[in-house]
Amino acid sequence: MLDETMGLGADRGCECVGYQAHDPQGNEDPAATLNMLINSVRFTGGIGTVGVFVPEDPGAKGELAKQGKAAIDFGTHWFKGQTMGNGQCPVKKYNRRLRDLIAADKAKPSWIVSHEISLDQAADAYRNFDSRSEGWTKVVIKPGMSDGKKAN
Repeated sequence: MLDETMGLGADRGCECVGYQAHDPQGNEDPAATLNMLINSVRFTGGIGTVGVFVPEDPGAKGELAKQGKAAIDFGTHWFKGQTMGNGQCPVKKYNRRLRDLIAADKAKPSWIVSHEISLDQAADAYRNFDSRSEGWTKVVIKPGMSDGKKAN
């Protein structure tokens, strides 16, 4: 980013990953994207934080992450006079409209679904999320299914 802006940095940046950010080797680093933004956003620029950060993550490897904390470069952030804002998506503002787009076949979010499971398999699915098992992105739970097969 700095090369593309004559070393000045972007006016704004957005952190959209959250506490499950990881380095290229696959090691979790909740501060990785925030620190990259602090370094690549210009002096007096702004950073938006919409990725999910949790108050605690007992399954995390790092001690700070277990406590819901991230080691960001606050000194550089302060020195550059950057602002940072955050907040959760107002889900209720969009969920009905999205549902209607899906029902009208105008939006197809199914590409993100990694598993379709029965209700009996839900506890196992949550264990996979908690342990960050590879390949588990989004799960659709279908109460009418049995053993992962569609019911007639």
